[in-house]
Amino acid sequence: MIKSDDTFKFPGTSMKVNRMGYGAMQLAGPHVFGPPKDREQAVAVLREAVESGVNHIDTSDFYGPHVVNQILREALHPYPEGLVIVTKLGAKRGADASWNPALSRQELIDGVHDNLRNLGLEALDVVNLRVGPPLHDANASIEEPLTVLAELQLQGLIKHLGLSNVSAKQIAEGRALAEIVCVQNLYNLAQRQDDALIEELANDRIPYVPYFPLGGFTPLQSSELDAVATELGVTPMQVALAWLLHRSGNVLLIPGTKSLGHLRENLAAATLELPAQVVIRLDEIGASGKES
Repeated sequence: MIKSDDTFKFPGTSMKVNRMGYGAMQLAGPHVFGPPKDREQAVAVLREAVESGVNHIDTSDFYGPHVVNQILREALHPYPEGLVIVTKLGAKRGADASWNPALSRQELIDGVHDNLRNLGLEALDVVNLRVGPPLHDANASIEEPLTVLAELQLQGLIKHLGLSNVSAKQIAEGRALAEIVCVQNLYNLAQRQDDALIEELANDRIPYVPYFPLGGFTPLQSSELDAVATELGVTPMQVALAWLLHRSGNVLLIPGTKSLGHLRENLAAATLELPAQVVIRLDEIGASGKES
């Protein structure tokens, strides 16, 4: 079980979640495309996550596509009270498993309705507008697509808006157009380009949700991380997750897995205490700008 007293409230909402959440991307097939090899296990992972205290799940209808949201519905619908499901728009999948941009007005409208249908919802808790490389230009204006989502919010199809894979400039633009309740960017122990941004968002009580908290499709590799894990008697990935929780109180985690064993390891990281000297050593991994 995760610590139920380590929570964070999305600004301007009634949504309060445990800081250790779950990312559903890996529940699709290889390369996040097609069905999983073991659908029953995917369902079991979701159910155990929620039973263990997870009440923040990250997903998207372009995972699969459609597959992951359909598994979410099978496993958890009708959804328990207090469960926050965050989805994202801005991409679509080709028949060849390619990733393609999807920011036109109609693509965004269709994407919202796809999410609603496959999740079995009348309104989406949070929709993150995902922009930036490799599908979109870095620092390009987000006014047009965010305005479309804001219109869908006014229609009652979306409750809250967030941003993903964005720069500080795009966040400022987005916040001038709509209330932004979360930011989801690449960040982990070794990739810390958003250090200043995390502090800025924390000052405004906006949650920062790092994707690829364990390094992504290529896991974090660090001799110092391995050494710390050995000293603490845990796995390197548990240390990396615990460091993120220690990093700032507005950091919400969404580590993903299709394995019950890895799920339990990830959730256990929420209770791992890091001694001050260990935190200093781990900080140096990112500060040095190297993965050894």
